Amino acid sequence: MTDTATNTRQIPDRLTSRTTRVFRSWEALLLAVAIAIFIVNSFASPYFLNAWNLSDATFNFTEKAMIAFAMALLIIAGEIDLSVASIIALASTAMGLAVQYGAGTPELVIIGLTVGLLCGAFNAVFVTILGLPSIVVTIGTMSLFRGISYIILGDGAFRGYPSSFSWFGQGYVYWVITVEMVLFAIIAVIYGVLLHKTNFGRSVYAIGNNPTGAVFSGIRVQRVKFILFLLTGFMSGVAAICLTSRLGSTRPSIAQGMELEVVTMVVLGGVNILGGSGTIPGVVIAAFVIGLVTFGLGLLNVPGIVMSIFIGLLLIGVIALPRLWKMAAEKRRRA
Repeated sequence: MTDTATNTRQIPDRLTSRTTRVFRSWEALLLAVAIAIFIVNSFASPYFLNAWNLSDATFNFTEKAMIAFAMALLIIAGEIDLSVASIIALASTAMGLAVQYGAGTPELVIIGLTVGLLCGAFNAVFVTILGLPSIVVTIGTMSLFRGISYIILGDGAFRGYPSSFSWFGQGYVYWVITVEMVLFAIIAVIYGVLLHKTNFGRSVYAIGNNPTGAVFSGIRVQRVKFILFLLTGFMSGVAAICLTSRLGSTRPSIAQGMELEVVTMVVLGGVNILGGSGTIPGVVIAAFVIGLVTFGLGLLNVPGIVMSIFIGLLLIGVIALPRLWKMAAEKRRRA
């Protein structure tokens, strides 16, 4: 019995080690791509290398990346949350509504985080307790959460946020280093340690690779997944605070389409869309890649719809590439 328990504990360790080896080359490739994009952008636009412009470029990915770190763990565990952008809308609407009744910055922060947690818990109940597919549940809540925002706001907007609230999305810690960038770095380290250095992270890998085997290994699969949905909702609340603070207003269309960019960021970072593998460093590099690309296209006055097309093609390409590579390898073996 002791030997069996020891073996089952070693399974996640082997999975983590194997994942690290496999994706190290992918991370190196991503890093090379990021450097190449940086060089191309520096030649394409004379304004790119300006320190303040580069600082502004971080806003293209920091809020999305905050969610992507939690989303990465969720996808590695074999689930997904497509309602994250709508959670941002609902959390922002709740904060805007509170402002109309005189809420200050501390209250707004608490409201944003609480709404995010509650939305994450709502998704988790349907997936982990009722056993419904996460993609179906979160497509439903994607419409539900944003629909509530539209009911409250209609075509209007909430404004009048306290000046101190703007610190989260517009503040600077030192010179061109933004508050959001510092938050991004801190959150990346936290999630990196959580996934790669703790038993919880090893449980996430084990669940994604073999949920049934994870159960027999003593892992409380549904509880782990419940926590992951809570984390995704919580990070959506954090992103809602930063985005609302940066924009200084709330509209029901806020963050619309962001879920696509978050998922693209995660998958581009090397996380298997089917679960079981992926790393936080890969997601960090992918965030910079997407941020540099979108910022560079923006400096060249490329329309937003073209950027959306690029993100969509990038998502399809990254998902299809491993499959095409596998088919090509099998064809070579048969030949």
